[in-house]
Amino acid sequence: MKVLIRSVRIIDKKSSFHDQVRDILIVDGKIAQIGENLSAEGAEIKEGNGLCVSTGWIDMRVASRDPGFEHKEDLVSVRETAARGGFTEIVLLPNTQPVVDSKDTLNYIRQSGFGSLVKLHVAGAVTKKTAGVDFTEMIDLHTAGAIAFTDGEHPVQNADLFLKTILYLQPLNALLMNRPEDTQLTIFGQMHEGMTSTLNGMKGMPSLAEEMMLNRDLKLLEYALDKSTLELTGQPMLHISLVSTKEAVDLIRKAKEKGLPVSCDVAAHQLAFEDKDLIDFDTNLKVNPPFRGPSDHAAIRVGLLDGTIDAIVSDHNPHDEESKNLEFDHADFGITGLETVFSLAKMYSGLRDEDIVEKLTSKPRHILRLEEINIAEGSVANLTFFEPETDWTFSKTYSKSKNTPFLGQTLKGAIRGVFNNNRLEWF
Repeated sequence: MKVLIRSVRIIDKKSSFHDQVRDILIVDGKIAQIGENLSAEGAEIKEGNGLCVSTGWIDMRVASRDPGFEHKEDLVSVRETAARGGFTEIVLLPNTQPVVDSKDTLNYIRQSGFGSLVKLHVAGAVTKKTAGVDFTEMIDLHTAGAIAFTDGEHPVQNADLFLKTILYLQPLNALLMNRPEDTQLTIFGQMHEGMTSTLNGMKGMPSLAEEMMLNRDLKLLEYALDKSTLELTGQPMLHISLVSTKEAVDLIRKAKEKGLPVSCDVAAHQLAFEDKDLIDFDTNLKVNPPFRGPSDHAAIRVGLLDGTIDAIVSDHNPHDEESKNLEFDHADFGITGLETVFSLAKMYSGLRDEDIVEKLTSKPRHILRLEEINIAEGSVANLTFFEPETDWTFSKTYSKSKNTPFLGQTLKGAIRGVFNNNRLEWF
């Protein structure tokens, strides 16, 4: 396959062509040439007026629902949805049916994505059935290709299990991902505990539930390092998923200043809403962690700008109509977010384009121990094409589920195509 993209602005801080407008010739899945006024006989030509290109984006937190709940999302639809959002690689959570707690389930998901436009990475479960009781065979799962370990939608509540997991994974140089939430404090909670929850007559989910558990996780990480004789690799041992409060951002910032091997991410939709936006009981805004108050919202922006927050994720969480179109307190938590990550980051984060790209490319790859890729002659072509200043209407989702508050809205930052595994899809 031969593709020539003309006059495209390269966004890659580690490339010698960063912020330059160049032609890119791709031949048989590799970048053959980067230059000006290139030509190639027989090449498929794409004009790049106003177009930007970066290395392919990776989403660290996606729920696929396959196997078990294919009516909500399957592995084909999640790949198409990811591509439409500009992603060439995604990390799938283990919360399927059956849970990804065995090599059989892990291999089923991984093999379905071999050679596809969007590569599927799979996180293995920490505990069997993500029930928080008994360990999975993590060494076997790691050997079989699990990219990281997490109980996904179920935070690890047991401190002893959490500590032993860190100690267990450290010799493997494997990553533990955890979303901090004390579920005893949030039980029956429907939205952030604050003025809106009081006005709506709903039980709130206090910020304290996230902050207490995060403080515990960081203390246990520090304790585990004191007990270990292994040298650190320079990569995070613990990744905190979906920070949402000011205190949580502050705790992670201080942990990094102490030298703890920790990283974190934020869901893109957290940038767009606050708890006051739930006053009308829109179930598409029911998420976990919930949308917080103004000070938390501001702290997340600061955390992104100063580098405390390493990555931006979709937290893609598809649900069918029966799970969302009902009373607020009965509706499931979650938003389908793969197609809107870049636009939300562009519109609400305050980051420059190159910094948004970094939080979708090199930062996640470093955290996940993936090989670094760059835009350079001779490199494998794993690319995302986008127009950061272009407005577009989100009129159709490619997900099987429609639980997003952004359908029908005009957003900024359009995805134009992705290239991976010697395959091109242009939108």
